[in-house]
Amino acid sequence: MNGATGWGARLMNSSITGMSPWIVFSLLAGPDRYELAAATSLALAVLLVVVRHRPVFLEVAGLVFFAVLTVAGMIAPPDTLRWLETWANEVSNLTIAALAVASVAARAPLTVPYARKKVPREFWHDPDFRRANVVVTYVWALAFLVAALAGAIGDLVLDNPDNLWTAWLIQASALITAVRFTEWYPAVPRPPVRSLLMPFVGLLIPMGVLVLVFDAAPRWFAVGLIVVGVVLARALRKEVAVAQQEGREP
Repeated sequence: MNGATGWGARLMNSSITGMSPWIVFSLLAGPDRYELAAATSLALAVLLVVVRHRPVFLEVAGLVFFAVLTVAGMIAPPDTLRWLETWANEVSNLTIAALAVASVAARAPLTVPYARKKVPREFWHDPDFRRANVVVTYVWALAFLVAALAGAIGDLVLDNPDNLWTAWLIQASALITAVRFTEWYPAVPRPPVRSLLMPFVGLLIPMGVLVLVFDAAPRWFAVGLIVVGVVLARALRKEVAVAQQEGREP
């Protein structure tokens, strides 16, 4: 894959793709959805290993982990299955967060194999290259930790594993943050911070709509999210347009 071009190569050379089975499971797992989430994540993990001639650690770890979860769901008695439906999301998120932290401690951040496919070999031992991968790997660890904590609050405090905020909005926001940061931080030259913020501004509008539809917060709060999202999106777009006119951005 090294040196390959095209959207397929770019997709396979992204650490976001390597994280995709874990992301899918985090967003899909829940009551009555455990088997579907595990099987879907396993299928993604198998696909990644099959497509890549030399699978990297992250993809092999995903294959093993979700194979275990899938088999466990098939053979587990009802009580164990209910436990898995409740807690597997947190177990998965904590596992990948721990793997990310351990990989940095072992001086082999999870994102390095993907980053090396985008950077000439002579830069592989550059301090800036290592620093970027350490930072991005830690951001992924933090995102999955936030997702795990949100899920645990829904299960333990709210006694509602399908709470819109803890099961979906907070977890999705954390993972979208990691996805965007992965694209933004290593770029040379690094784009302005507003390009990092734009996806989150756009997220406020659908978030407000979902809160409104599912009555997950007071109506004024939902409407406020939508209004703030619209105002900030327009402001950021205007700032980008001005910057482009002044030649400060391509």
